[in-house]
Amino acid sequence: MFKRKKNNNSTQTTLARKLITVRNPKSVISEQFKTIRTNINFSMPDQDIKTIIVTSSTPGEGKSTVSSNSAVVFAQSGKKVLIIDADMRKPTAHHTFGIRNASGLSTLLTRQHSIEEVVHKSEVEGLHVITSGPIPPNPAELLGSKMMDQLIEQLTAMYDLVIFDAPPILSVTDAQILSNKCEGTILVVNSGKAEKDGVLKAKEALVSSQANILGVILNNFVLEKDHYYYQYYGNAE
Repeated sequence: MFKRKKNNNSTQTTLARKLITVRNPKSVISEQFKTIRTNINFSMPDQDIKTIIVTSSTPGEGKSTVSSNSAVVFAQSGKKVLIIDADMRKPTAHHTFGIRNASGLSTLLTRQHSIEEVVHKSEVEGLHVITSGPIPPNPAELLGSKMMDQLIEQLTAMYDLVIFDAPPILSVTDAQILSNKCEGTILVVNSGKAEKDGVLKAKEALVSSQANILGVILNNFVLEKDHYYYQYYGNAE
């Protein structure tokens, strides 16, 4: 994703935590998320993609921000969308959407709650959220369970698109497990942080799990003010 070149680090951090596609849908960054939506739709023209996971090679590359804003733009296009915080180790969706995390994916997979009890409406029309729930001792086992398979089957019957915000793929096996179960995988790469070897290892891990890699999103790429995007969109951000 493009971002404007700034000197105020605290401002960048604050911006990164926002749902900019909600707060400022005409900004340059929001337009980039719409481009991502279009590219995903075109990636498999003969098939509607119902399940997508978003992951990264290492922590802190922006996968949660990308998954949340991508979910927003798909909902804005008229789809019924569900985003699930599948990072049951370091969850963030409850902060992003301002939702309590007393229940969620972990309690759903352990049969403590039903789907209806853990699904939350967001402020965006057509977008629902399932938080991670309390951190369990065995996230990978829960994601690899038959209950997870049944859950995906149920949710894809209820929603046009289900997006999973997964943990970094080089840290734990969770993303590999999910990528094998979902129809598409997106890898987020932080242009200012990711190392080439790490990105290649992440790709190899996804290939070994037979993931359908839809593409890579380059995040935090510094865009100069004289770039044609700013010439066209102006100061909408």
